[in-house]
Amino acid sequence: MLVYIHIPYCDSKCHYCSFNSYVDKFDTRSEYMKALCTQLSFELERFNTKEKQIKTLFIGGGTPSTVAAKLYKPIFELLKPYLQDDAEITTEANPNSATKKWLEGMKDLGVNRVSFGVQSFDRNKLKALGRAHSPHQAKDAIIYAKKIGFEHLSLDLIYNYQGDTKKLLFKDIEEAFNLPIDHISAYELTIENGTKFSSTPKVRQENEDLAFFVANEIRKRGFSHYEISNFGIYQSKHNKGYWKLENYIGAGAGAVGFLDDTRYYPQTNIEAYIHDPLKITKEHLSPDDLLTEKVFLGLRSTIGIQKSLLSDKMKKKAQILCKENKLNCDDIRYFNDNFFLSDELALYILD
Repeated sequence: MLVYIHIPYCDSKCHYCSFNSYVDKFDTRSEYMKALCTQLSFELERFNTKEKQIKTLFIGGGTPSTVAAKLYKPIFELLKPYLQDDAEITTEANPNSATKKWLEGMKDLGVNRVSFGVQSFDRNKLKALGRAHSPHQAKDAIIYAKKIGFEHLSLDLIYNYQGDTKKLLFKDIEEAFNLPIDHISAYELTIENGTKFSSTPKVRQENEDLAFFVANEIRKRGFSHYEISNFGIYQSKHNKGYWKLENYIGAGAGAVGFLDDTRYYPQTNIEAYIHDPLKITKEHLSPDDLLTEKVFLGLRSTIGIQKSLLSDKMKKKAQILCKENKLNCDDIRYFNDNFFLSDELALYILD
């Protein structure tokens, strides 16, 4: 089982960010962390969680590094009996707020993996994206995290912002590989409603070649491409759990949980969540809904699709794709080598 904890605080709102996050509610942090404990206690019961059953914990946001490490301590004390001895425990962090003290505090709590929101090492691009850190801060934070002993380190990059070129992205990738990381997430810029960029959608450029360029340059340096946006010597167990559609607790304002055939949505408003962290909306997924998700997720990653899940009609379509070398298969599954075609392939099989 997986656990996701959402921290909805940010020191600044990036121009592309559509996640549930706030820059003006820092006075609620202490009460929010208490509410998280209340919900987590409830979810551990709902999910009938046994000792040593949680294999991954992921703290995301928002920006987890805007909350002092000491405020996480009750959460870790609550979850400790349920965490496997080799559990992957990840926190996201922004370079400007991931101070030495914060990194040390999170490591002392048991975090063994940090995912840094870098996005670029180009100062002008960082400013245009609304990022609050400098290239120098990003490098320093990652180097220090390695120095104090974090086992796994990752960073995010963004491409297809206006003005992105192969030269700029090549430099970003080179800078990334000069750092002690074992994982990269490379995301294509998307324009979501409600973001600052939604009023200027042309900041996203349409350049399919850059997606292949970024993927190829990262792979050339020895990182496996194991999901459409993720590469690594180390492959995140938490990410792969999502793509397998495993059960996961989702705690916090704006989080999502999943158990068997039901999604759970806590309230998104911070104050409302603090007042009642157990007011959670349910969404039932039909067998067709679940199959659709498994096909889309499987083709976006190395997980693939179990043949036994598909109807005879779907298998025939998948076999056609195999004959056209657009899909591969073994005795038990279909899998996709070109993740950038995954949605197109999924729609063809499911139609």
